[in-house]
Amino acid sequence: MNKMHQGELIITETLVRALLDEQCAEWASMPLQRIASSGTDNALFRLGDDYVVRLPRIDWAVNSIDKEYEWVPKLAKMLTKPISEPIFKGQPNSSYPWPWMITQWNEGLNPVFEQANEYELLAVDLANFINQLHMVKLDGGPKSRRGVPLIQLDIDTKRAISELDGEINISQISELWTQLSTMSSWHNEPVWVHGDILPGNVLIQNNRLSAVIDFSDVGIGDPACDLVIAWSLFNEHSRNVFKKNLVNIDEETWQRGRGWALSIALILLPYYKNTNPTLATLARRILQQVMV
Repeated sequence: MNKMHQGELIITETLVRALLDEQCAEWASMPLQRIASSGTDNALFRLGDDYVVRLPRIDWAVNSIDKEYEWVPKLAKMLTKPISEPIFKGQPNSSYPWPWMITQWNEGLNPVFEQANEYELLAVDLANFINQLHMVKLDGGPKSRRGVPLIQLDIDTKRAISELDGEINISQISELWTQLSTMSSWHNEPVWVHGDILPGNVLIQNNRLSAVIDFSDVGIGDPACDLVIAWSLFNEHSRNVFKKNLVNIDEETWQRGRGWALSIALILLPYYKNTNPTLATLARRILQQVMV
């Protein structure tokens, strides 16, 4: 497997099997198979029929383990759709330097970008999931790194724009970023957010939502960051269906969501264009959709 980051670990089935043997022997004899994923921060292995072993591949992915292990089970009790609920937290050892996790397996496939209004009901499903998550009342939650004012991304986003000179319309994109990043900030109480609702973290069956996974960025903050799916998955028709079914999302929050989509796409593209074709394609698609 090609590396995407400096300092990334190569995680093999042999390594995972050894961790299981050492730390949770009752599951160690189950079949183990790497899961193909466009994700960049964690290696995923299916364990038997019901579990997923998730191991950070890079140091910045480590901090979410304790947070998810504490908070995701609490959220799962308050949400009607399945989520990637952790059930075991592994420890580092001499062969692997970081904590790791086993979560429940969730059935479904990652959706591809909408072609012909086939996601109209999925748009309603995702809006309802987001509404429910944003209404959760759980005190003491951590701040999400994606729940912050959009202007905090200004330096990284402008740097990414400069790195894409010759590939995108610099002046048009810069003008849009300035417009969106200076929208009024969220002034209400922070809400619980997933923080990374992109197609790779959504599972569907028969074009309906079956689960939402990977809560690495979970926490409280501005709900705008959870709207990125509108430009990363839906065409204009279903995007409007999604928007109409959201509650407590005013026009300025919607436009900040558009700004989050723009920033994420701009930062993804130069970083992954030579190492992760799936994410590079996603980034280009988002850039097309935010201009609609």
